[in-house]
Amino acid sequence: MSSQVRGGTRWKRFALVMVPSIAATAAVGVGLAQGALAASFSVSGQDFKVSADQLVGDNLIQYGSVAEGATIGSKDISKHPVTISGFSRAEITNMCQSLVTPVPGIGAITLQLHTGNKGRAAVAENIYLDVADLDADAKFDQLDIGVAVGDGSHVTKPVPGTVADGGLFSQRAKKATLTNVRQRAWATTAGTFTLPDLKLRLLSGNQPCYQDEK
Repeated sequence: MSSQVRGGTRWKRFALVMVPSIAATAAVGVGLAQGALAASFSVSGQDFKVSADQLVGDNLIQYGSVAEGATIGSKDISKHPVTISGFSRAEITNMCQSLVTPVPGIGAITLQLHTGNKGRAAVAENIYLDVADLDADAKFDQLDIGVAVGDGSHVTKPVPGTVADGGLFSQRAKKATLTNVRQRAWATTAGTFTLPDLKLRLLSGNQPCYQDEK
C-alpha cells in the first residue's frame, strides 16, 4: 500500500481524520441501514489493510463495482475497481486494521486498530466491504455462482448506487467462513459494528497489520 501526503499536518486533526473506517463510519452505516443516507460516497485517497484470524459471515453477496473518490495531493477524481462483499451479519476474530501515512518532516506514521480478541469477536450487522485485494482460506455453504446482481432473491441486497447493470455477475452463499484473512480495502460500511476491547494506536514508522508478499 503506497499513499502520499503533501503539505503540513496538525496532529489533533490527523488523529481524528485518520480513524479507520470501521469505527468512523458506524454512524453513517446506521443511517444507511435505516434508509436515511445515500449508500455511495466519495472514498478517501488512501486504502487500508485489514487482517483477521477468522471472519464468519451470513448471507454473502459479492459483486464487482467501482469506488470513486479523492486523490491525495490533487483535485482529480480517482476510480478504484473493487469487489463488494456484503453480509447480513459477520463475526470477526482477532481483527487488525492499519493505515500508513507518510508525514513530511516526520516520516511514516501508522494508525493501528485492534479488536475482537480475548474470546470476544467483533460483530457487524449489514456490513459491506469495498475490497481491492483479498487473500484467505475460504469455505462457502449453499453457494450460487453466476447470479445476476439485480436478482431480487438476494437476502443481502446490493448497495444502491453501486450496480451499473442489474444483469451483471454476482455470487452468494448462505454462509462464508474465511480464515487467515489479509485484505486491502477502500471502504467499509455497517449498520452496527460492535468492537470489544478496542485498541487504537499511532505508531512510528511503517507498521501495517501485515506485510505484502514479495
